Amino acid sequence: MRTALFQVASPDSETPESRLHRVSTAVARETSLRGADLLVLPELWNVGYFGFDDYQTRAESLSGPTVTTARGWAVDLGLHVHLGSIVEVDEAGRLYNTTVLIAPDGSTRATYRKVHVFGYGSREQELLTPGTSVAVTTVADVPAGMATCYDLRFPELFRSLVDAGAELLTVPAAWPRARLDHWRLFTSVRAVEQQSWMLACNAVGEQRGVVLGGHSRIVDPTGHVVAEAGTDEGFLIADLDRTLPRRIRAEFPALADRRWPAAASTPEVNA
Repeated sequence: MRTALFQVASPDSETPESRLHRVSTAVARETSLRGADLLVLPELWNVGYFGFDDYQTRAESLSGPTVTTARGWAVDLGLHVHLGSIVEVDEAGRLYNTTVLIAPDGSTRATYRKVHVFGYGSREQELLTPGTSVAVTTVADVPAGMATCYDLRFPELFRSLVDAGAELLTVPAAWPRARLDHWRLFTSVRAVEQQSWMLACNAVGEQRGVVLGGHSRIVDPTGHVVAEAGTDEGFLIADLDRTLPRRIRAEFPALADRRWPAAASTPEVNA
């Protein structure tokens, strides 16, 4: 299974329309995406996570320009596109931090509204509505669970994804450089404790005076870092063994040895 992470910069001087065009051009020109199975982008890369004043005016529906453009990537390249996330507006005018996974035929495979919205040094809690369900679907025959950035600090969400069958975890993020050690720690720990592949795609550059950490990572179910990017915009490519989570779980059955049962009231699964 060939996977690609595209850690994108969202400079304040660039409009979302210009950024969407620039990113589209980069995706079209990246020859390593030909034959890939999955492309993952960062959290809110088009509006810019820290562009809080633009959330309302730049929010879009699931048929808006960012999702529509990504559908074209999926069809043209014949792969799954994990769009990172957008500021979604629903029919009632509520805003969400919403992940969209698009299938190679251009259809929506799954969506996930970020459950844990961030408050520390951020207006996300003020502006956005938290999601209420987890999302697990299948990507290239691998059950994949979806989470976003701050969710990394809440292991119970990831255990819910594994309980729903996930063997691969996708985490788009806008994680600041100031807490880069936490980013590396949590992406490794979640892979190990859930015995799953971890695909964590972070943003780079500076937004509204905040420097993003980059260092997008691909971590295997044992915690081995298969690939890690630096702090520049660009693609991180790696081939994954789709059978590895099941083999690791059979050889070292930590998940099977759980003594504390799954919660009686588990989150709804949006599959």
